[in-house]
Amino acid sequence: MKVSHIKDIDKFFEVVDSCKGKVELVTGEGDRLNLKSKLSQYVSLANIFSGGEIPELEIVAYEKEDIDKLLGFMING
Repeated sequence: MKVSHIKDIDKFFEVVDSCKGKVELVTGEGDRLNLKSKLSQYVSLANIFSGGEIPELEIVAYEKEDIDKLLGFMING
């Protein structure tokens, strides 16, 4: 799923941490970072903010329940 305009990054990572399965960020080069890893979260934040703006992100979740959580966050904030 593609996401953009994440305003509350702390809440976003809380939702990611609450997911049961794997949640990955797909980089522009096609690499996949495990967003449940704190190190990957810091690396992804550094990459997101290095250009001064938040680009559209591609997130991959493998469990339907996790997809629903992430969609709920994107819709309701």
